[in-house]
Amino acid sequence: MKIAFYGSSLLSSYWNGAATYYRGILGELARRGHEITFYEPDAFDRQKHRDIDPPDWCRSVVYPATEDAMRGVLAEAGGADIVVKANGVGVFDRELLEGVVAGARPGALKIFWDVDAAATLDEMRGDEGHPVRQALPHLDMVLTYGGGPPVVNAYRGFGARLCEPVYNALDPETHHPAPADPKFTADLAFLGNRLPDREARVEEFFLRPAAALPDRKFLIGGNGWASKDMPPNVRHLGHVYTHEHNAFNCTPLAVLNVARDSMANVGFSPATRVFEAAGAGACLITDAWEGIEQFLAPDTEVLVARDGQDVADHMAALTPELAAAIGRAALARVKAEHTYALRGEQVDALLRAQARGVAA
Repeated sequence: MKIAFYGSSLLSSYWNGAATYYRGILGELARRGHEITFYEPDAFDRQKHRDIDPPDWCRSVVYPATEDAMRGVLAEAGGADIVVKANGVGVFDRELLEGVVAGARPGALKIFWDVDAAATLDEMRGDEGHPVRQALPHLDMVLTYGGGPPVVNAYRGFGARLCEPVYNALDPETHHPAPADPKFTADLAFLGNRLPDREARVEEFFLRPAAALPDRKFLIGGNGWASKDMPPNVRHLGHVYTHEHNAFNCTPLAVLNVARDSMANVGFSPATRVFEAAGAGACLITDAWEGIEQFLAPDTEVLVARDGQDVADHMAALTPELAAAIGRAALARVKAEHTYALRGEQVDALLRAQARGVAA
């Protein structure tokens, strides 16, 4: 089937954590015979910081971030069997969603793919005119980046015909164990952009343990942190490109995952970084959120922290041998149960079943 996908960026992970998710799932759909066109705006300097060239498994269309260009790519929606609008494009989100609904041909499958469901639902609760609320009666399906039963039930409450979570996962070909790189040397490393709804949690789960363990080395990567006051034992790297993530995960004694507020509150929302770290065989420490055991087993495949003191305690007790054992167990779990091949199989089955229903 022909899929027209309107998203933030497939080619760049710069201020765009969904890139790895899109590449993993859409690449698997292409392997299953779908013809995919991904439309992304030239916005937020993403095209200056590409991680990949346009892949050979899809048609990549980068359009100027202007209204005329946006209308031009929307005009192509009518030729697709499946049209998808993902949230978080960053420019013309309302117009793109409205255009996908209006421009899809009769019988085409219309999908909203929510890669930030907890935040979207919060917005919808406070705004009856929210574009997603307005579009739901005309959509065949909502797919979400995570969120589990709370998100599914909330979307159904707003009138979604079908809502299914499609969780992050591992692509073993791109994220895997790799040799250490001295520039990523640390006891604990965290990779994530500075965002308003995560900063307080980074202060608690990363900067507080750093201050409590002045003799240990801490490393932070990601955009936006250069102006942040940090303890002297914290080193800041700036943007870390996707091709460097394996070395980033494999070099420190442990790596840290810190969820955004909305994701932590709703639970069942493992970030891409969780699977990247596990896929590299890293020892992962994560902040606590509901549903973690669905993906990794606490204590044996991941270390879970309720607060910064828990992180400090984990680091004080962690030996290289224990870290290696946790990393090996996590790698085995995600390769068996949480790959993009499995997620692609899930989405392919959903699309084909829904397409049959729409055609009928």
